[in-house]
Amino acid sequence: MNRRDFLWSAGVAFAGLTLSKSEPSFAQEHPASDGWRRFEVTTRAEVLKPAGKTTVWLPAALIQDTPFQRTMSNQSGCGGGQVRMVEDKPAGLGIVVATFPADVKPVLTLTSKVVLRNYSVDLSKAGPARSLPPAKLEYFLQPHKNVPTDGIVKATATEITKGATTDVEKARAIYEWIVDNTFRDPKVRGCGRGDISVMLETGYLGGKCADLNALYVGLARAAGLPARDVYGIRVAKSELGYKSLGTSSEKITKAQHCRAEVYLAQFGWVPVDPADVRKVVLEEPPGNRPLNDEMVTSARKRLFGSWEMNWMAYNFAQDVELPGFSGAALPFLMYPQAQTAEGTLDGLDPDNFKYEITTRELS
Repeated sequence: MNRRDFLWSAGVAFAGLTLSKSEPSFAQEHPASDGWRRFEVTTRAEVLKPAGKTTVWLPAALIQDTPFQRTMSNQSGCGGGQVRMVEDKPAGLGIVVATFPADVKPVLTLTSKVVLRNYSVDLSKAGPARSLPPAKLEYFLQPHKNVPTDGIVKATATEITKGATTDVEKARAIYEWIVDNTFRDPKVRGCGRGDISVMLETGYLGGKCADLNALYVGLARAAGLPARDVYGIRVAKSELGYKSLGTSSEKITKAQHCRAEVYLAQFGWVPVDPADVRKVVLEEPPGNRPLNDEMVTSARKRLFGSWEMNWMAYNFAQDVELPGFSGAALPFLMYPQAQTAEGTLDGLDPDNFKYEITTRELS
């Protein structure tokens, strides 16, 4: 992430930080009849064994408006610590970072209010040709540490898209190849790391959402299609009958999920999610469904071009440099992070960290 893209807010001591849009605009712009649903997502992070200065970092809800999500506010509080928001606007990234002196109990809360609605793109009806501004086009074509676009990634993308004559055909060919050739590996911690070169070089194409959808993004970029991972968290049950693609309670601490988008000139940003097709295969009761199973084929058709928005986006960022973090850049920011004088806590271990994420739908 380019540090020049950061916009630093002033530190706020003994208080909270709120970035919000006016509540009246919600009622005016997003009536219930328009399909928008309103959610409140709260993360409470506490470091159980502080040592010296403690720092906690949380991903805020997406700081850009999209057709599927508008963030109304990100409000944080940290008691006797100091909190600030750091933004990387091209990546839609907001980082809430709080620091605590040795004598202050390190507890950070972040409450995000968002409005969400199901999103689909009709790929049978091309609109007028349009393109991203050159800077944005280049931003979503560039390689990253775990998502390169040369070498075996480029060679694989070229082979997959051989014979495809349009961007839609290329995008679909990559999607179908991932669904056919990858699998969800339940042994992978969290959502995976998304190191796609290792996946292709070893031939081990198992992983979770941050692996399989990063593979889509890398292959699409290598084929000349702007693409991006969208990191987020599930916030409600699926209304489409998929138990595996939704939450079962208001506690969503382990419900993080990465999706993907590809930019097609006559359609704009198109949602895709081959990883969730593979999740349906493995986890949809009774489990281990074949690819020709009716629920799998339905999900496969739907997840090229549409998303059910029982999910909240955090950001599009890769190679994330946390402000004040003593360590390497993170592949992405989808989980709480913390450091004390004794080292870095395990962001994938919420019980010992400790943190909890809850959701509720607002009327």
